[in-house]
Amino acid sequence: MSVEPLPTWPQGGHRYRMRVYYEDTDAAGVVYYANYLKLAERARTESLRDLGIPHAELTRLHGLMFMVRRAKLDYLRPARLDDSVIVQTQTLLAGAASVELRQTFFLEEDASRALVVADIQLACVRQADMRAARMPPRWRQALLALLPG
Repeated sequence: MSVEPLPTWPQGGHRYRMRVYYEDTDAAGVVYYANYLKLAERARTESLRDLGIPHAELTRLHGLMFMVRRAKLDYLRPARLDDSVIVQTQTLLAGAASVELRQTFFLEEDASRALVVADIQLACVRQADMRAARMPPRWRQALLALLPG
């Protein structure tokens, strides 16, 4: 998928535009179900970067990283080859050492109906031993900026 960041929505959340490429689809030209996890990861990474809290900095400065603890996806409608898709990332809950996000996929030309809704829980862990650790305040505050408005 080609990707292009979009600004944060005033009502909360972050938007990220992607184009569906052939490599993203199955034999029927529909985005393969497992690829939505990769696409959600890309949108999350870019949302953190746009918030000024990139993954690499969390690791370099604090020896911490985010890991997916749980993922639940509801597939409602298909995205197809050449579609322009918007992924909206919103924070549902930011705890001390974890964050729950909702990532909703929409066709760019029809943002009224979701394609896929992914509820993702990330754990903040120490890179050295993979044990849970408190998020640095800057990261937690930035994630709170993605709360729905």
